[in-house]
Amino acid sequence: MRRRPGVAGLQSEAVLRGQYKALGENVARIRMDLMKDQLSTFRNQLEDFARKHKNDIKKNPVFRAQFHSMCATCGVDPLASNKGFWAELLGIGDFYYELGVQIVDICLATRSHNGGLIDLGELCSLLSKKRRALREPISEDDCRRAISKLEILGSGFEVFTIGKKKMVRSVPTELNKDHNHILEIAQARGYVTIEDVENELNWPSGRAVDSLELLLKEGLAMVDDGHSDGKRRYWFPCIGSMSSDAIDAESEYNL
Repeated sequence: MRRRPGVAGLQSEAVLRGQYKALGENVARIRMDLMKDQLSTFRNQLEDFARKHKNDIKKNPVFRAQFHSMCATCGVDPLASNKGFWAELLGIGDFYYELGVQIVDICLATRSHNGGLIDLGELCSLLSKKRRALREPISEDDCRRAISKLEILGSGFEVFTIGKKKMVRSVPTELNKDHNHILEIAQARGYVTIEDVENELNWPSGRAVDSLELLLKEGLAMVDDGHSDGKRRYWFPCIGSMSSDAIDAESEYNL
């Protein structure tokens, strides 16, 4: 018959467990201190790198994106404040603040055309034209970072994906999965019919009509009833290339 451990044995096991716990805590503390030292060294090297490549970071959008990636690795956010080392050295906070203001201008100028939903590539193109006098190239990564700072305003600015496209929303309207599915289908021709939605998504007629009518109400869709087959087309100006309406807005707002 197996003997149970006595009091002395239990006390010995408790002491041993305490020693293991203390050892584990000590190892964890040593590792944490080592990581802090490595992180501090990395940050110092990052500052030296920023000083050395200051002009490339400001003028080269690809290089700037890589620099942001390195910053994220060591927990540094150059956009967190307009004060301090990064703002004084690079002026990055001011750069993205200016981009954000210009993005708002463009979204307002084109809202009557696209209902507050614009392709990220199109937005970046309009932004580049607006800034052509500055001769500073910008990338979609720059636009996304500037928009991320606008999100805290709670005014509806957001970058999201529909199919293979990245879209920018500039109105508080919340698009659910049904709306996203419809917009994804519309990418093929720029429009959908109720029958298209029913067949592609296997939806009942009521669900398709409700979703399309809400998109129409929010200004994201336009209707075309002038076809011989009698089918209503729901067009989405936010899908595809910029049309004449957006070009007019570009001219009006000096984009």
